[in-house]
Amino acid sequence: MDKIAELEARLDSFDRAERDAALEALLNLAERGDIRLPHPTDRVNLHAHSFYSFNALGYSPAHIAWRARREGLAVVGLVDFDVLDGIDEFYRAGRLLGIPTVAGVETRAYVPELASAEINSPGEPGITYHMGIGFAGTQIADPDAAAFARTIRASARRRNAEMVRRVNAYLDPVALDYDADVLPLSPSGTPTERHLCAAYQKKAEQVYPDEAERTAFWADRLDLPADRVRAMIGDPVTLQATIRSKTMKRGGAGYMEPDPEAFPLMTDMNRFSLSLGAIPTLTWLDGTSAGERDAEALIDLHVAAGAAALNIIPDRNWNVAEAALKATKLETLYEIVRLADARGLPIVVGTEMNAPGLKFVDSFDAPELRPVVASFLRGAWILRGHTVAMLTDGRGYVSDWAAAEFKDVHRRNAYFHDLGRASARNA
Repeated sequence: MDKIAELEARLDSFDRAERDAALEALLNLAERGDIRLPHPTDRVNLHAHSFYSFNALGYSPAHIAWRARREGLAVVGLVDFDVLDGIDEFYRAGRLLGIPTVAGVETRAYVPELASAEINSPGEPGITYHMGIGFAGTQIADPDAAAFARTIRASARRRNAEMVRRVNAYLDPVALDYDADVLPLSPSGTPTERHLCAAYQKKAEQVYPDEAERTAFWADRLDLPADRVRAMIGDPVTLQATIRSKTMKRGGAGYMEPDPEAFPLMTDMNRFSLSLGAIPTLTWLDGTSAGERDAEALIDLHVAAGAAALNIIPDRNWNVAEAALKATKLETLYEIVRLADARGLPIVVGTEMNAPGLKFVDSFDAPELRPVVASFLRGAWILRGHTVAMLTDGRGYVSDWAAAEFKDVHRRNAYFHDLGRASARNA
């Protein structure tokens, strides 16, 4: 392994001091000219998960910022599940590297108004992936917000532990010890369902080292033909996704009916974000589910509950092999962007990086994205402007000051857009 690759690997150590030292060493190499850091391009990723939740490549917050700088991204964003733990590290890395950053948090929340409809979490009616974007840091001074953050973390852990108990009974003898096999997979002890799936795959390899026996085991437990499972054995992406869908989603042994005890209310998540100056953010999948089919009604519901931004994962809406489905998804993508622009909702876009094989950054030069790229970039700069304001004087996008200063949302967007662009020029 060459020196640069070795240092980049150390960026993913669970030891923060080692990560900091590796980043500084990489910066020294860049200053000496041993590493070329390109000029920014018109590409952004505002929705990358780090190893504090689940990153398919094991990236730390600092590694995400470093790779974004090496690839010439204009703005980069961190969004982890259920925790703000990586934000301070991420902002520090952005300052050192001279790359604009934003940061948020994502969780799964319960929406009583859509209790019987699947929204954007497949197989889980009433549950929505939901975000807050533009937090100022990791530390939470507000006691109520701190209590809610602890509740989210504790609820996720209880939910995962109960899911493991149920799935263990079904997959026996492939069973996990939650404390020993799962918690160490995240530096803050906040694993996700994707960690569970990876752990079950690894445990099956230990219990059934013989591939034929392991294939027979998964064929039986996943209720699939052996030839399909045989193809999955060498494809961890598909195998882990299948384990998740067959054992943890609706109809699976580990599935738990959604309720406010297992998932926070969307409205409570919005209050949490607002209390810390962050922007409550509607997350949208592809417009094909019952809960997303009426985009205007969905936006009305979320805006009434406090949402002021929209998250989209573009790659899921155009990079689709089946022609008819691709046409449908593109049509719904263009419609949701049109509605967001009309309402003045800044758009958060990114690739998540929470499954093997996902891109680090979207294909902004794809012809299919050409009609919406300007909206994506405008949203990135608005959110960066909000972050700059939060880190300086706290007068962010959803502050009382902004509400009094800008009676028109489009003027507010223009102000924060210009603030974001100015911060990049001064970096």
